[in-house]
Amino acid sequence: ELESGAADPELSEQGVRQAELLAQYLSTESLDAIYSSPLSRARQTAAPVAQSFDLDVTIIDGVAEFDRHSEWYVPVEELKAANDPRWHELVSGEWTATHETEDDFSSRVTSAIETVVSNHASPRVAIVCHGGVINAYVASILGMSDKRNFFYPNYTSIHRIAAARSGERSIVTLNETSHLRGSGLPIGLFQK
Repeated sequence: ELESGAADPELSEQGVRQAELLAQYLSTESLDAIYSSPLSRARQTAAPVAQSFDLDVTIIDGVAEFDRHSEWYVPVEELKAANDPRWHELVSGEWTATHETEDDFSSRVTSAIETVVSNHASPRVAIVCHGGVINAYVASILGMSDKRNFFYPNYTSIHRIAAARSGERSIVTLNETSHLRGSGLPIGLFQK
């Protein structure tokens, strides 16, 4: 925990390896642009993907995680395993380490992603972000009123959304982690 300022940790060695495997996996696909949250862990995950496609990473503040101003960062699976009170606050929506309401967070995320979509009429883009961001955007597509933690996005998981010019959004895949299988690296809360 920091005495002042926001906690913005870098990726662990395992996280760096997960990002490398993500880049290798995606290298057989086409990708026209890559965006990232301003947080270090997202930028570091985006870097090898961008390098494999010879693209620059565009930073967009709108996909920063809800805890971006928090003085501490503990991975959610560690909070859960320790039965930490912050885990219970997070799940119940009572966590006060955020500076915006759930609705404001969801609006910020949805607006940022829809701006990216509108700026890219046909190409494929990647947005490297965080679990809360993924939950908020997917919940908005599904029309869910509770946008908080309805599923657990695994580390470096891929979530594919097809965006039609008509405004229709289709979920193609959620939580793809094939690139991590057999690596010995942690995948997330429910997969090893």
